[in-house]
Amino acid sequence: MLHQRFTQLACLLLLPLSVTHAAAEQIFTQSGNVPQLVELYTSQGCSSCPPADKKLNQLLEDPGLWKQRIPVAFHVDYWDYLGWKDPFATALNSQRQYHLKKTGAISNVYTPGWVVDGKEWRGFFIGKALPKVAAKEANTLTANLSEDRHVSIHFPQEEQLAAHVAILSFDLTSEITAGENQDKILQNQFVVTYFNQALSSNNWAFSLPERKTEREAIAIWLTYPNSAEPVQAVAGWIE
Repeated sequence: MLHQRFTQLACLLLLPLSVTHAAAEQIFTQSGNVPQLVELYTSQGCSSCPPADKKLNQLLEDPGLWKQRIPVAFHVDYWDYLGWKDPFATALNSQRQYHLKKTGAISNVYTPGWVVDGKEWRGFFIGKALPKVAAKEANTLTANLSEDRHVSIHFPQEEQLAAHVAILSFDLTSEITAGENQDKILQNQFVVTYFNQALSSNNWAFSLPERKTEREAIAIWLTYPNSAEPVQAVAGWIE
């Protein structure tokens, strides 16, 4: 489904992955290879989206999950008018997709929309597998998550970078009672239920909301300003 309204919205704007514990703190680190970031822009109000959601859901079984590949699902709100209001959709997610269009990362704003390592990927529509993980290396990215849900991020680079932080929720089942997917039961994984970003160099800090679902993960990636390609990324399950 192609979204025809193009407006300019301002952006609000491995190999080894390890998760260790110091008291009640979780420490996530990523050294060397840069994981592949897979973004899916989707909506429960879009009849074309369930197959894409299913493909993303299958990455739960990917042996390279978090270490080599980080999937995130941004639910957009611009299809809510079709009769079903997606409970996971936000205007911020829609704005993020519009910003990708504005910066040239994607050609149009539509769902399902795939972005792999900051670039539009249309292989899904002709049945292709996701691209192979690129052989890229970067410095060590470290994120400390405290018991009170504060996350501090460190990456040794003096240039300004944008840190993007997403909380992902899982096993979200919805019975659709209206709209294009009426009478379907949809299960969504990797759903972005919190997202924030900030510009800085070397260090960033964020306060996360309270836990919303039993199973959660955190995904963090760094980009240069006005670029969608990750410089480095780290992700893992929140305990």
